[in-house]
This record gives sequence, structure tokens and C-alpha cells, in this order.
Amino acid sequence: MALRSAGMQIIAALFIDEIDLRQVSGPATRIDLTGIQFSAASPAAFPFTWAPHLVVLIHCPVDGAGRGVLEVTYHRGEEQIARNVQPFDVEPGKFTYRLVRAELDFAEHGSVEARCRLDKGPITTVPYTILPPIDD
Repeated sequence: MALRSAGMQIIAALFIDEIDLRQVSGPATRIDLTGIQFSAASPAAFPFTWAPHLVVLIHCPVDGAGRGVLEVTYHRGEEQIARNVQPFDVEPGKFTYRLVRAELDFAEHGSVEARCRLDKGPITTVPYTILPPIDD
């Protein structure tokens, strides 16, 4: 479900490995997302720093202003552990995306939440869990 804020909408917010944009007939654009994920085994012994890529897809309606601010805060429980704020421009009637990367410290396995919002509007929450390391 898309959330609205001052006419803008967050269409999706996902943790990913890669994003690729390509033109197709029309002209139209295709967005290829690879490695969409909501959890991963710890890549190293604890403690370690994890730097995920979060992509946020945003739509501006035809009658929208075309300017906004994306805020993403990362939380462990109710504690805020990181924050990213980015202004953006998007042509009315079109889509844009923003990549957000934070460095998050993990002393043990557990979950964090990325809380995304446009212009102080409703929050879209994206959880991510670091699992214990895999024993070989």
C-alpha cells in the first residue's frame, strides 16, 4: 500500500544488493532490483558494522510540487541508531528513487527497522534481521 504525504507517495522501500535502470520502448523505464532481502546471516564474528543499501521508490502526482524531503531513521527497538535526510526533486507525474546507506554496528544478532517518511508524513517501516553466523 502506498503512503501519501503532501501529494508524494512512497511506492516501495526495500533492502537490496543492486539496482539497474534501463530504457524500453515507449519511452519507458524499467527498474531491476536484485538481492531484495529482509535478513542475513552475520558475515563476521560480532561485533561488526553492517552497511545495507535501502532503495526508496517515490511517486509525485501530476498536480504535485515535485520537491520533497526523504527522512530515514534506523532503530533498534525504540533507540534511534542512525539517520539520513535527503531533499529530492521529481517531475510531477513521474517517479524517482533514492538510495540510503547507513553504517550500523551490531554487537550481537538482532533486528533493526528503517523508518522512511516524506516531508514528516506517515512512516513506512522496513525491518531487517541479522542472524547468528553460520558455522561451517
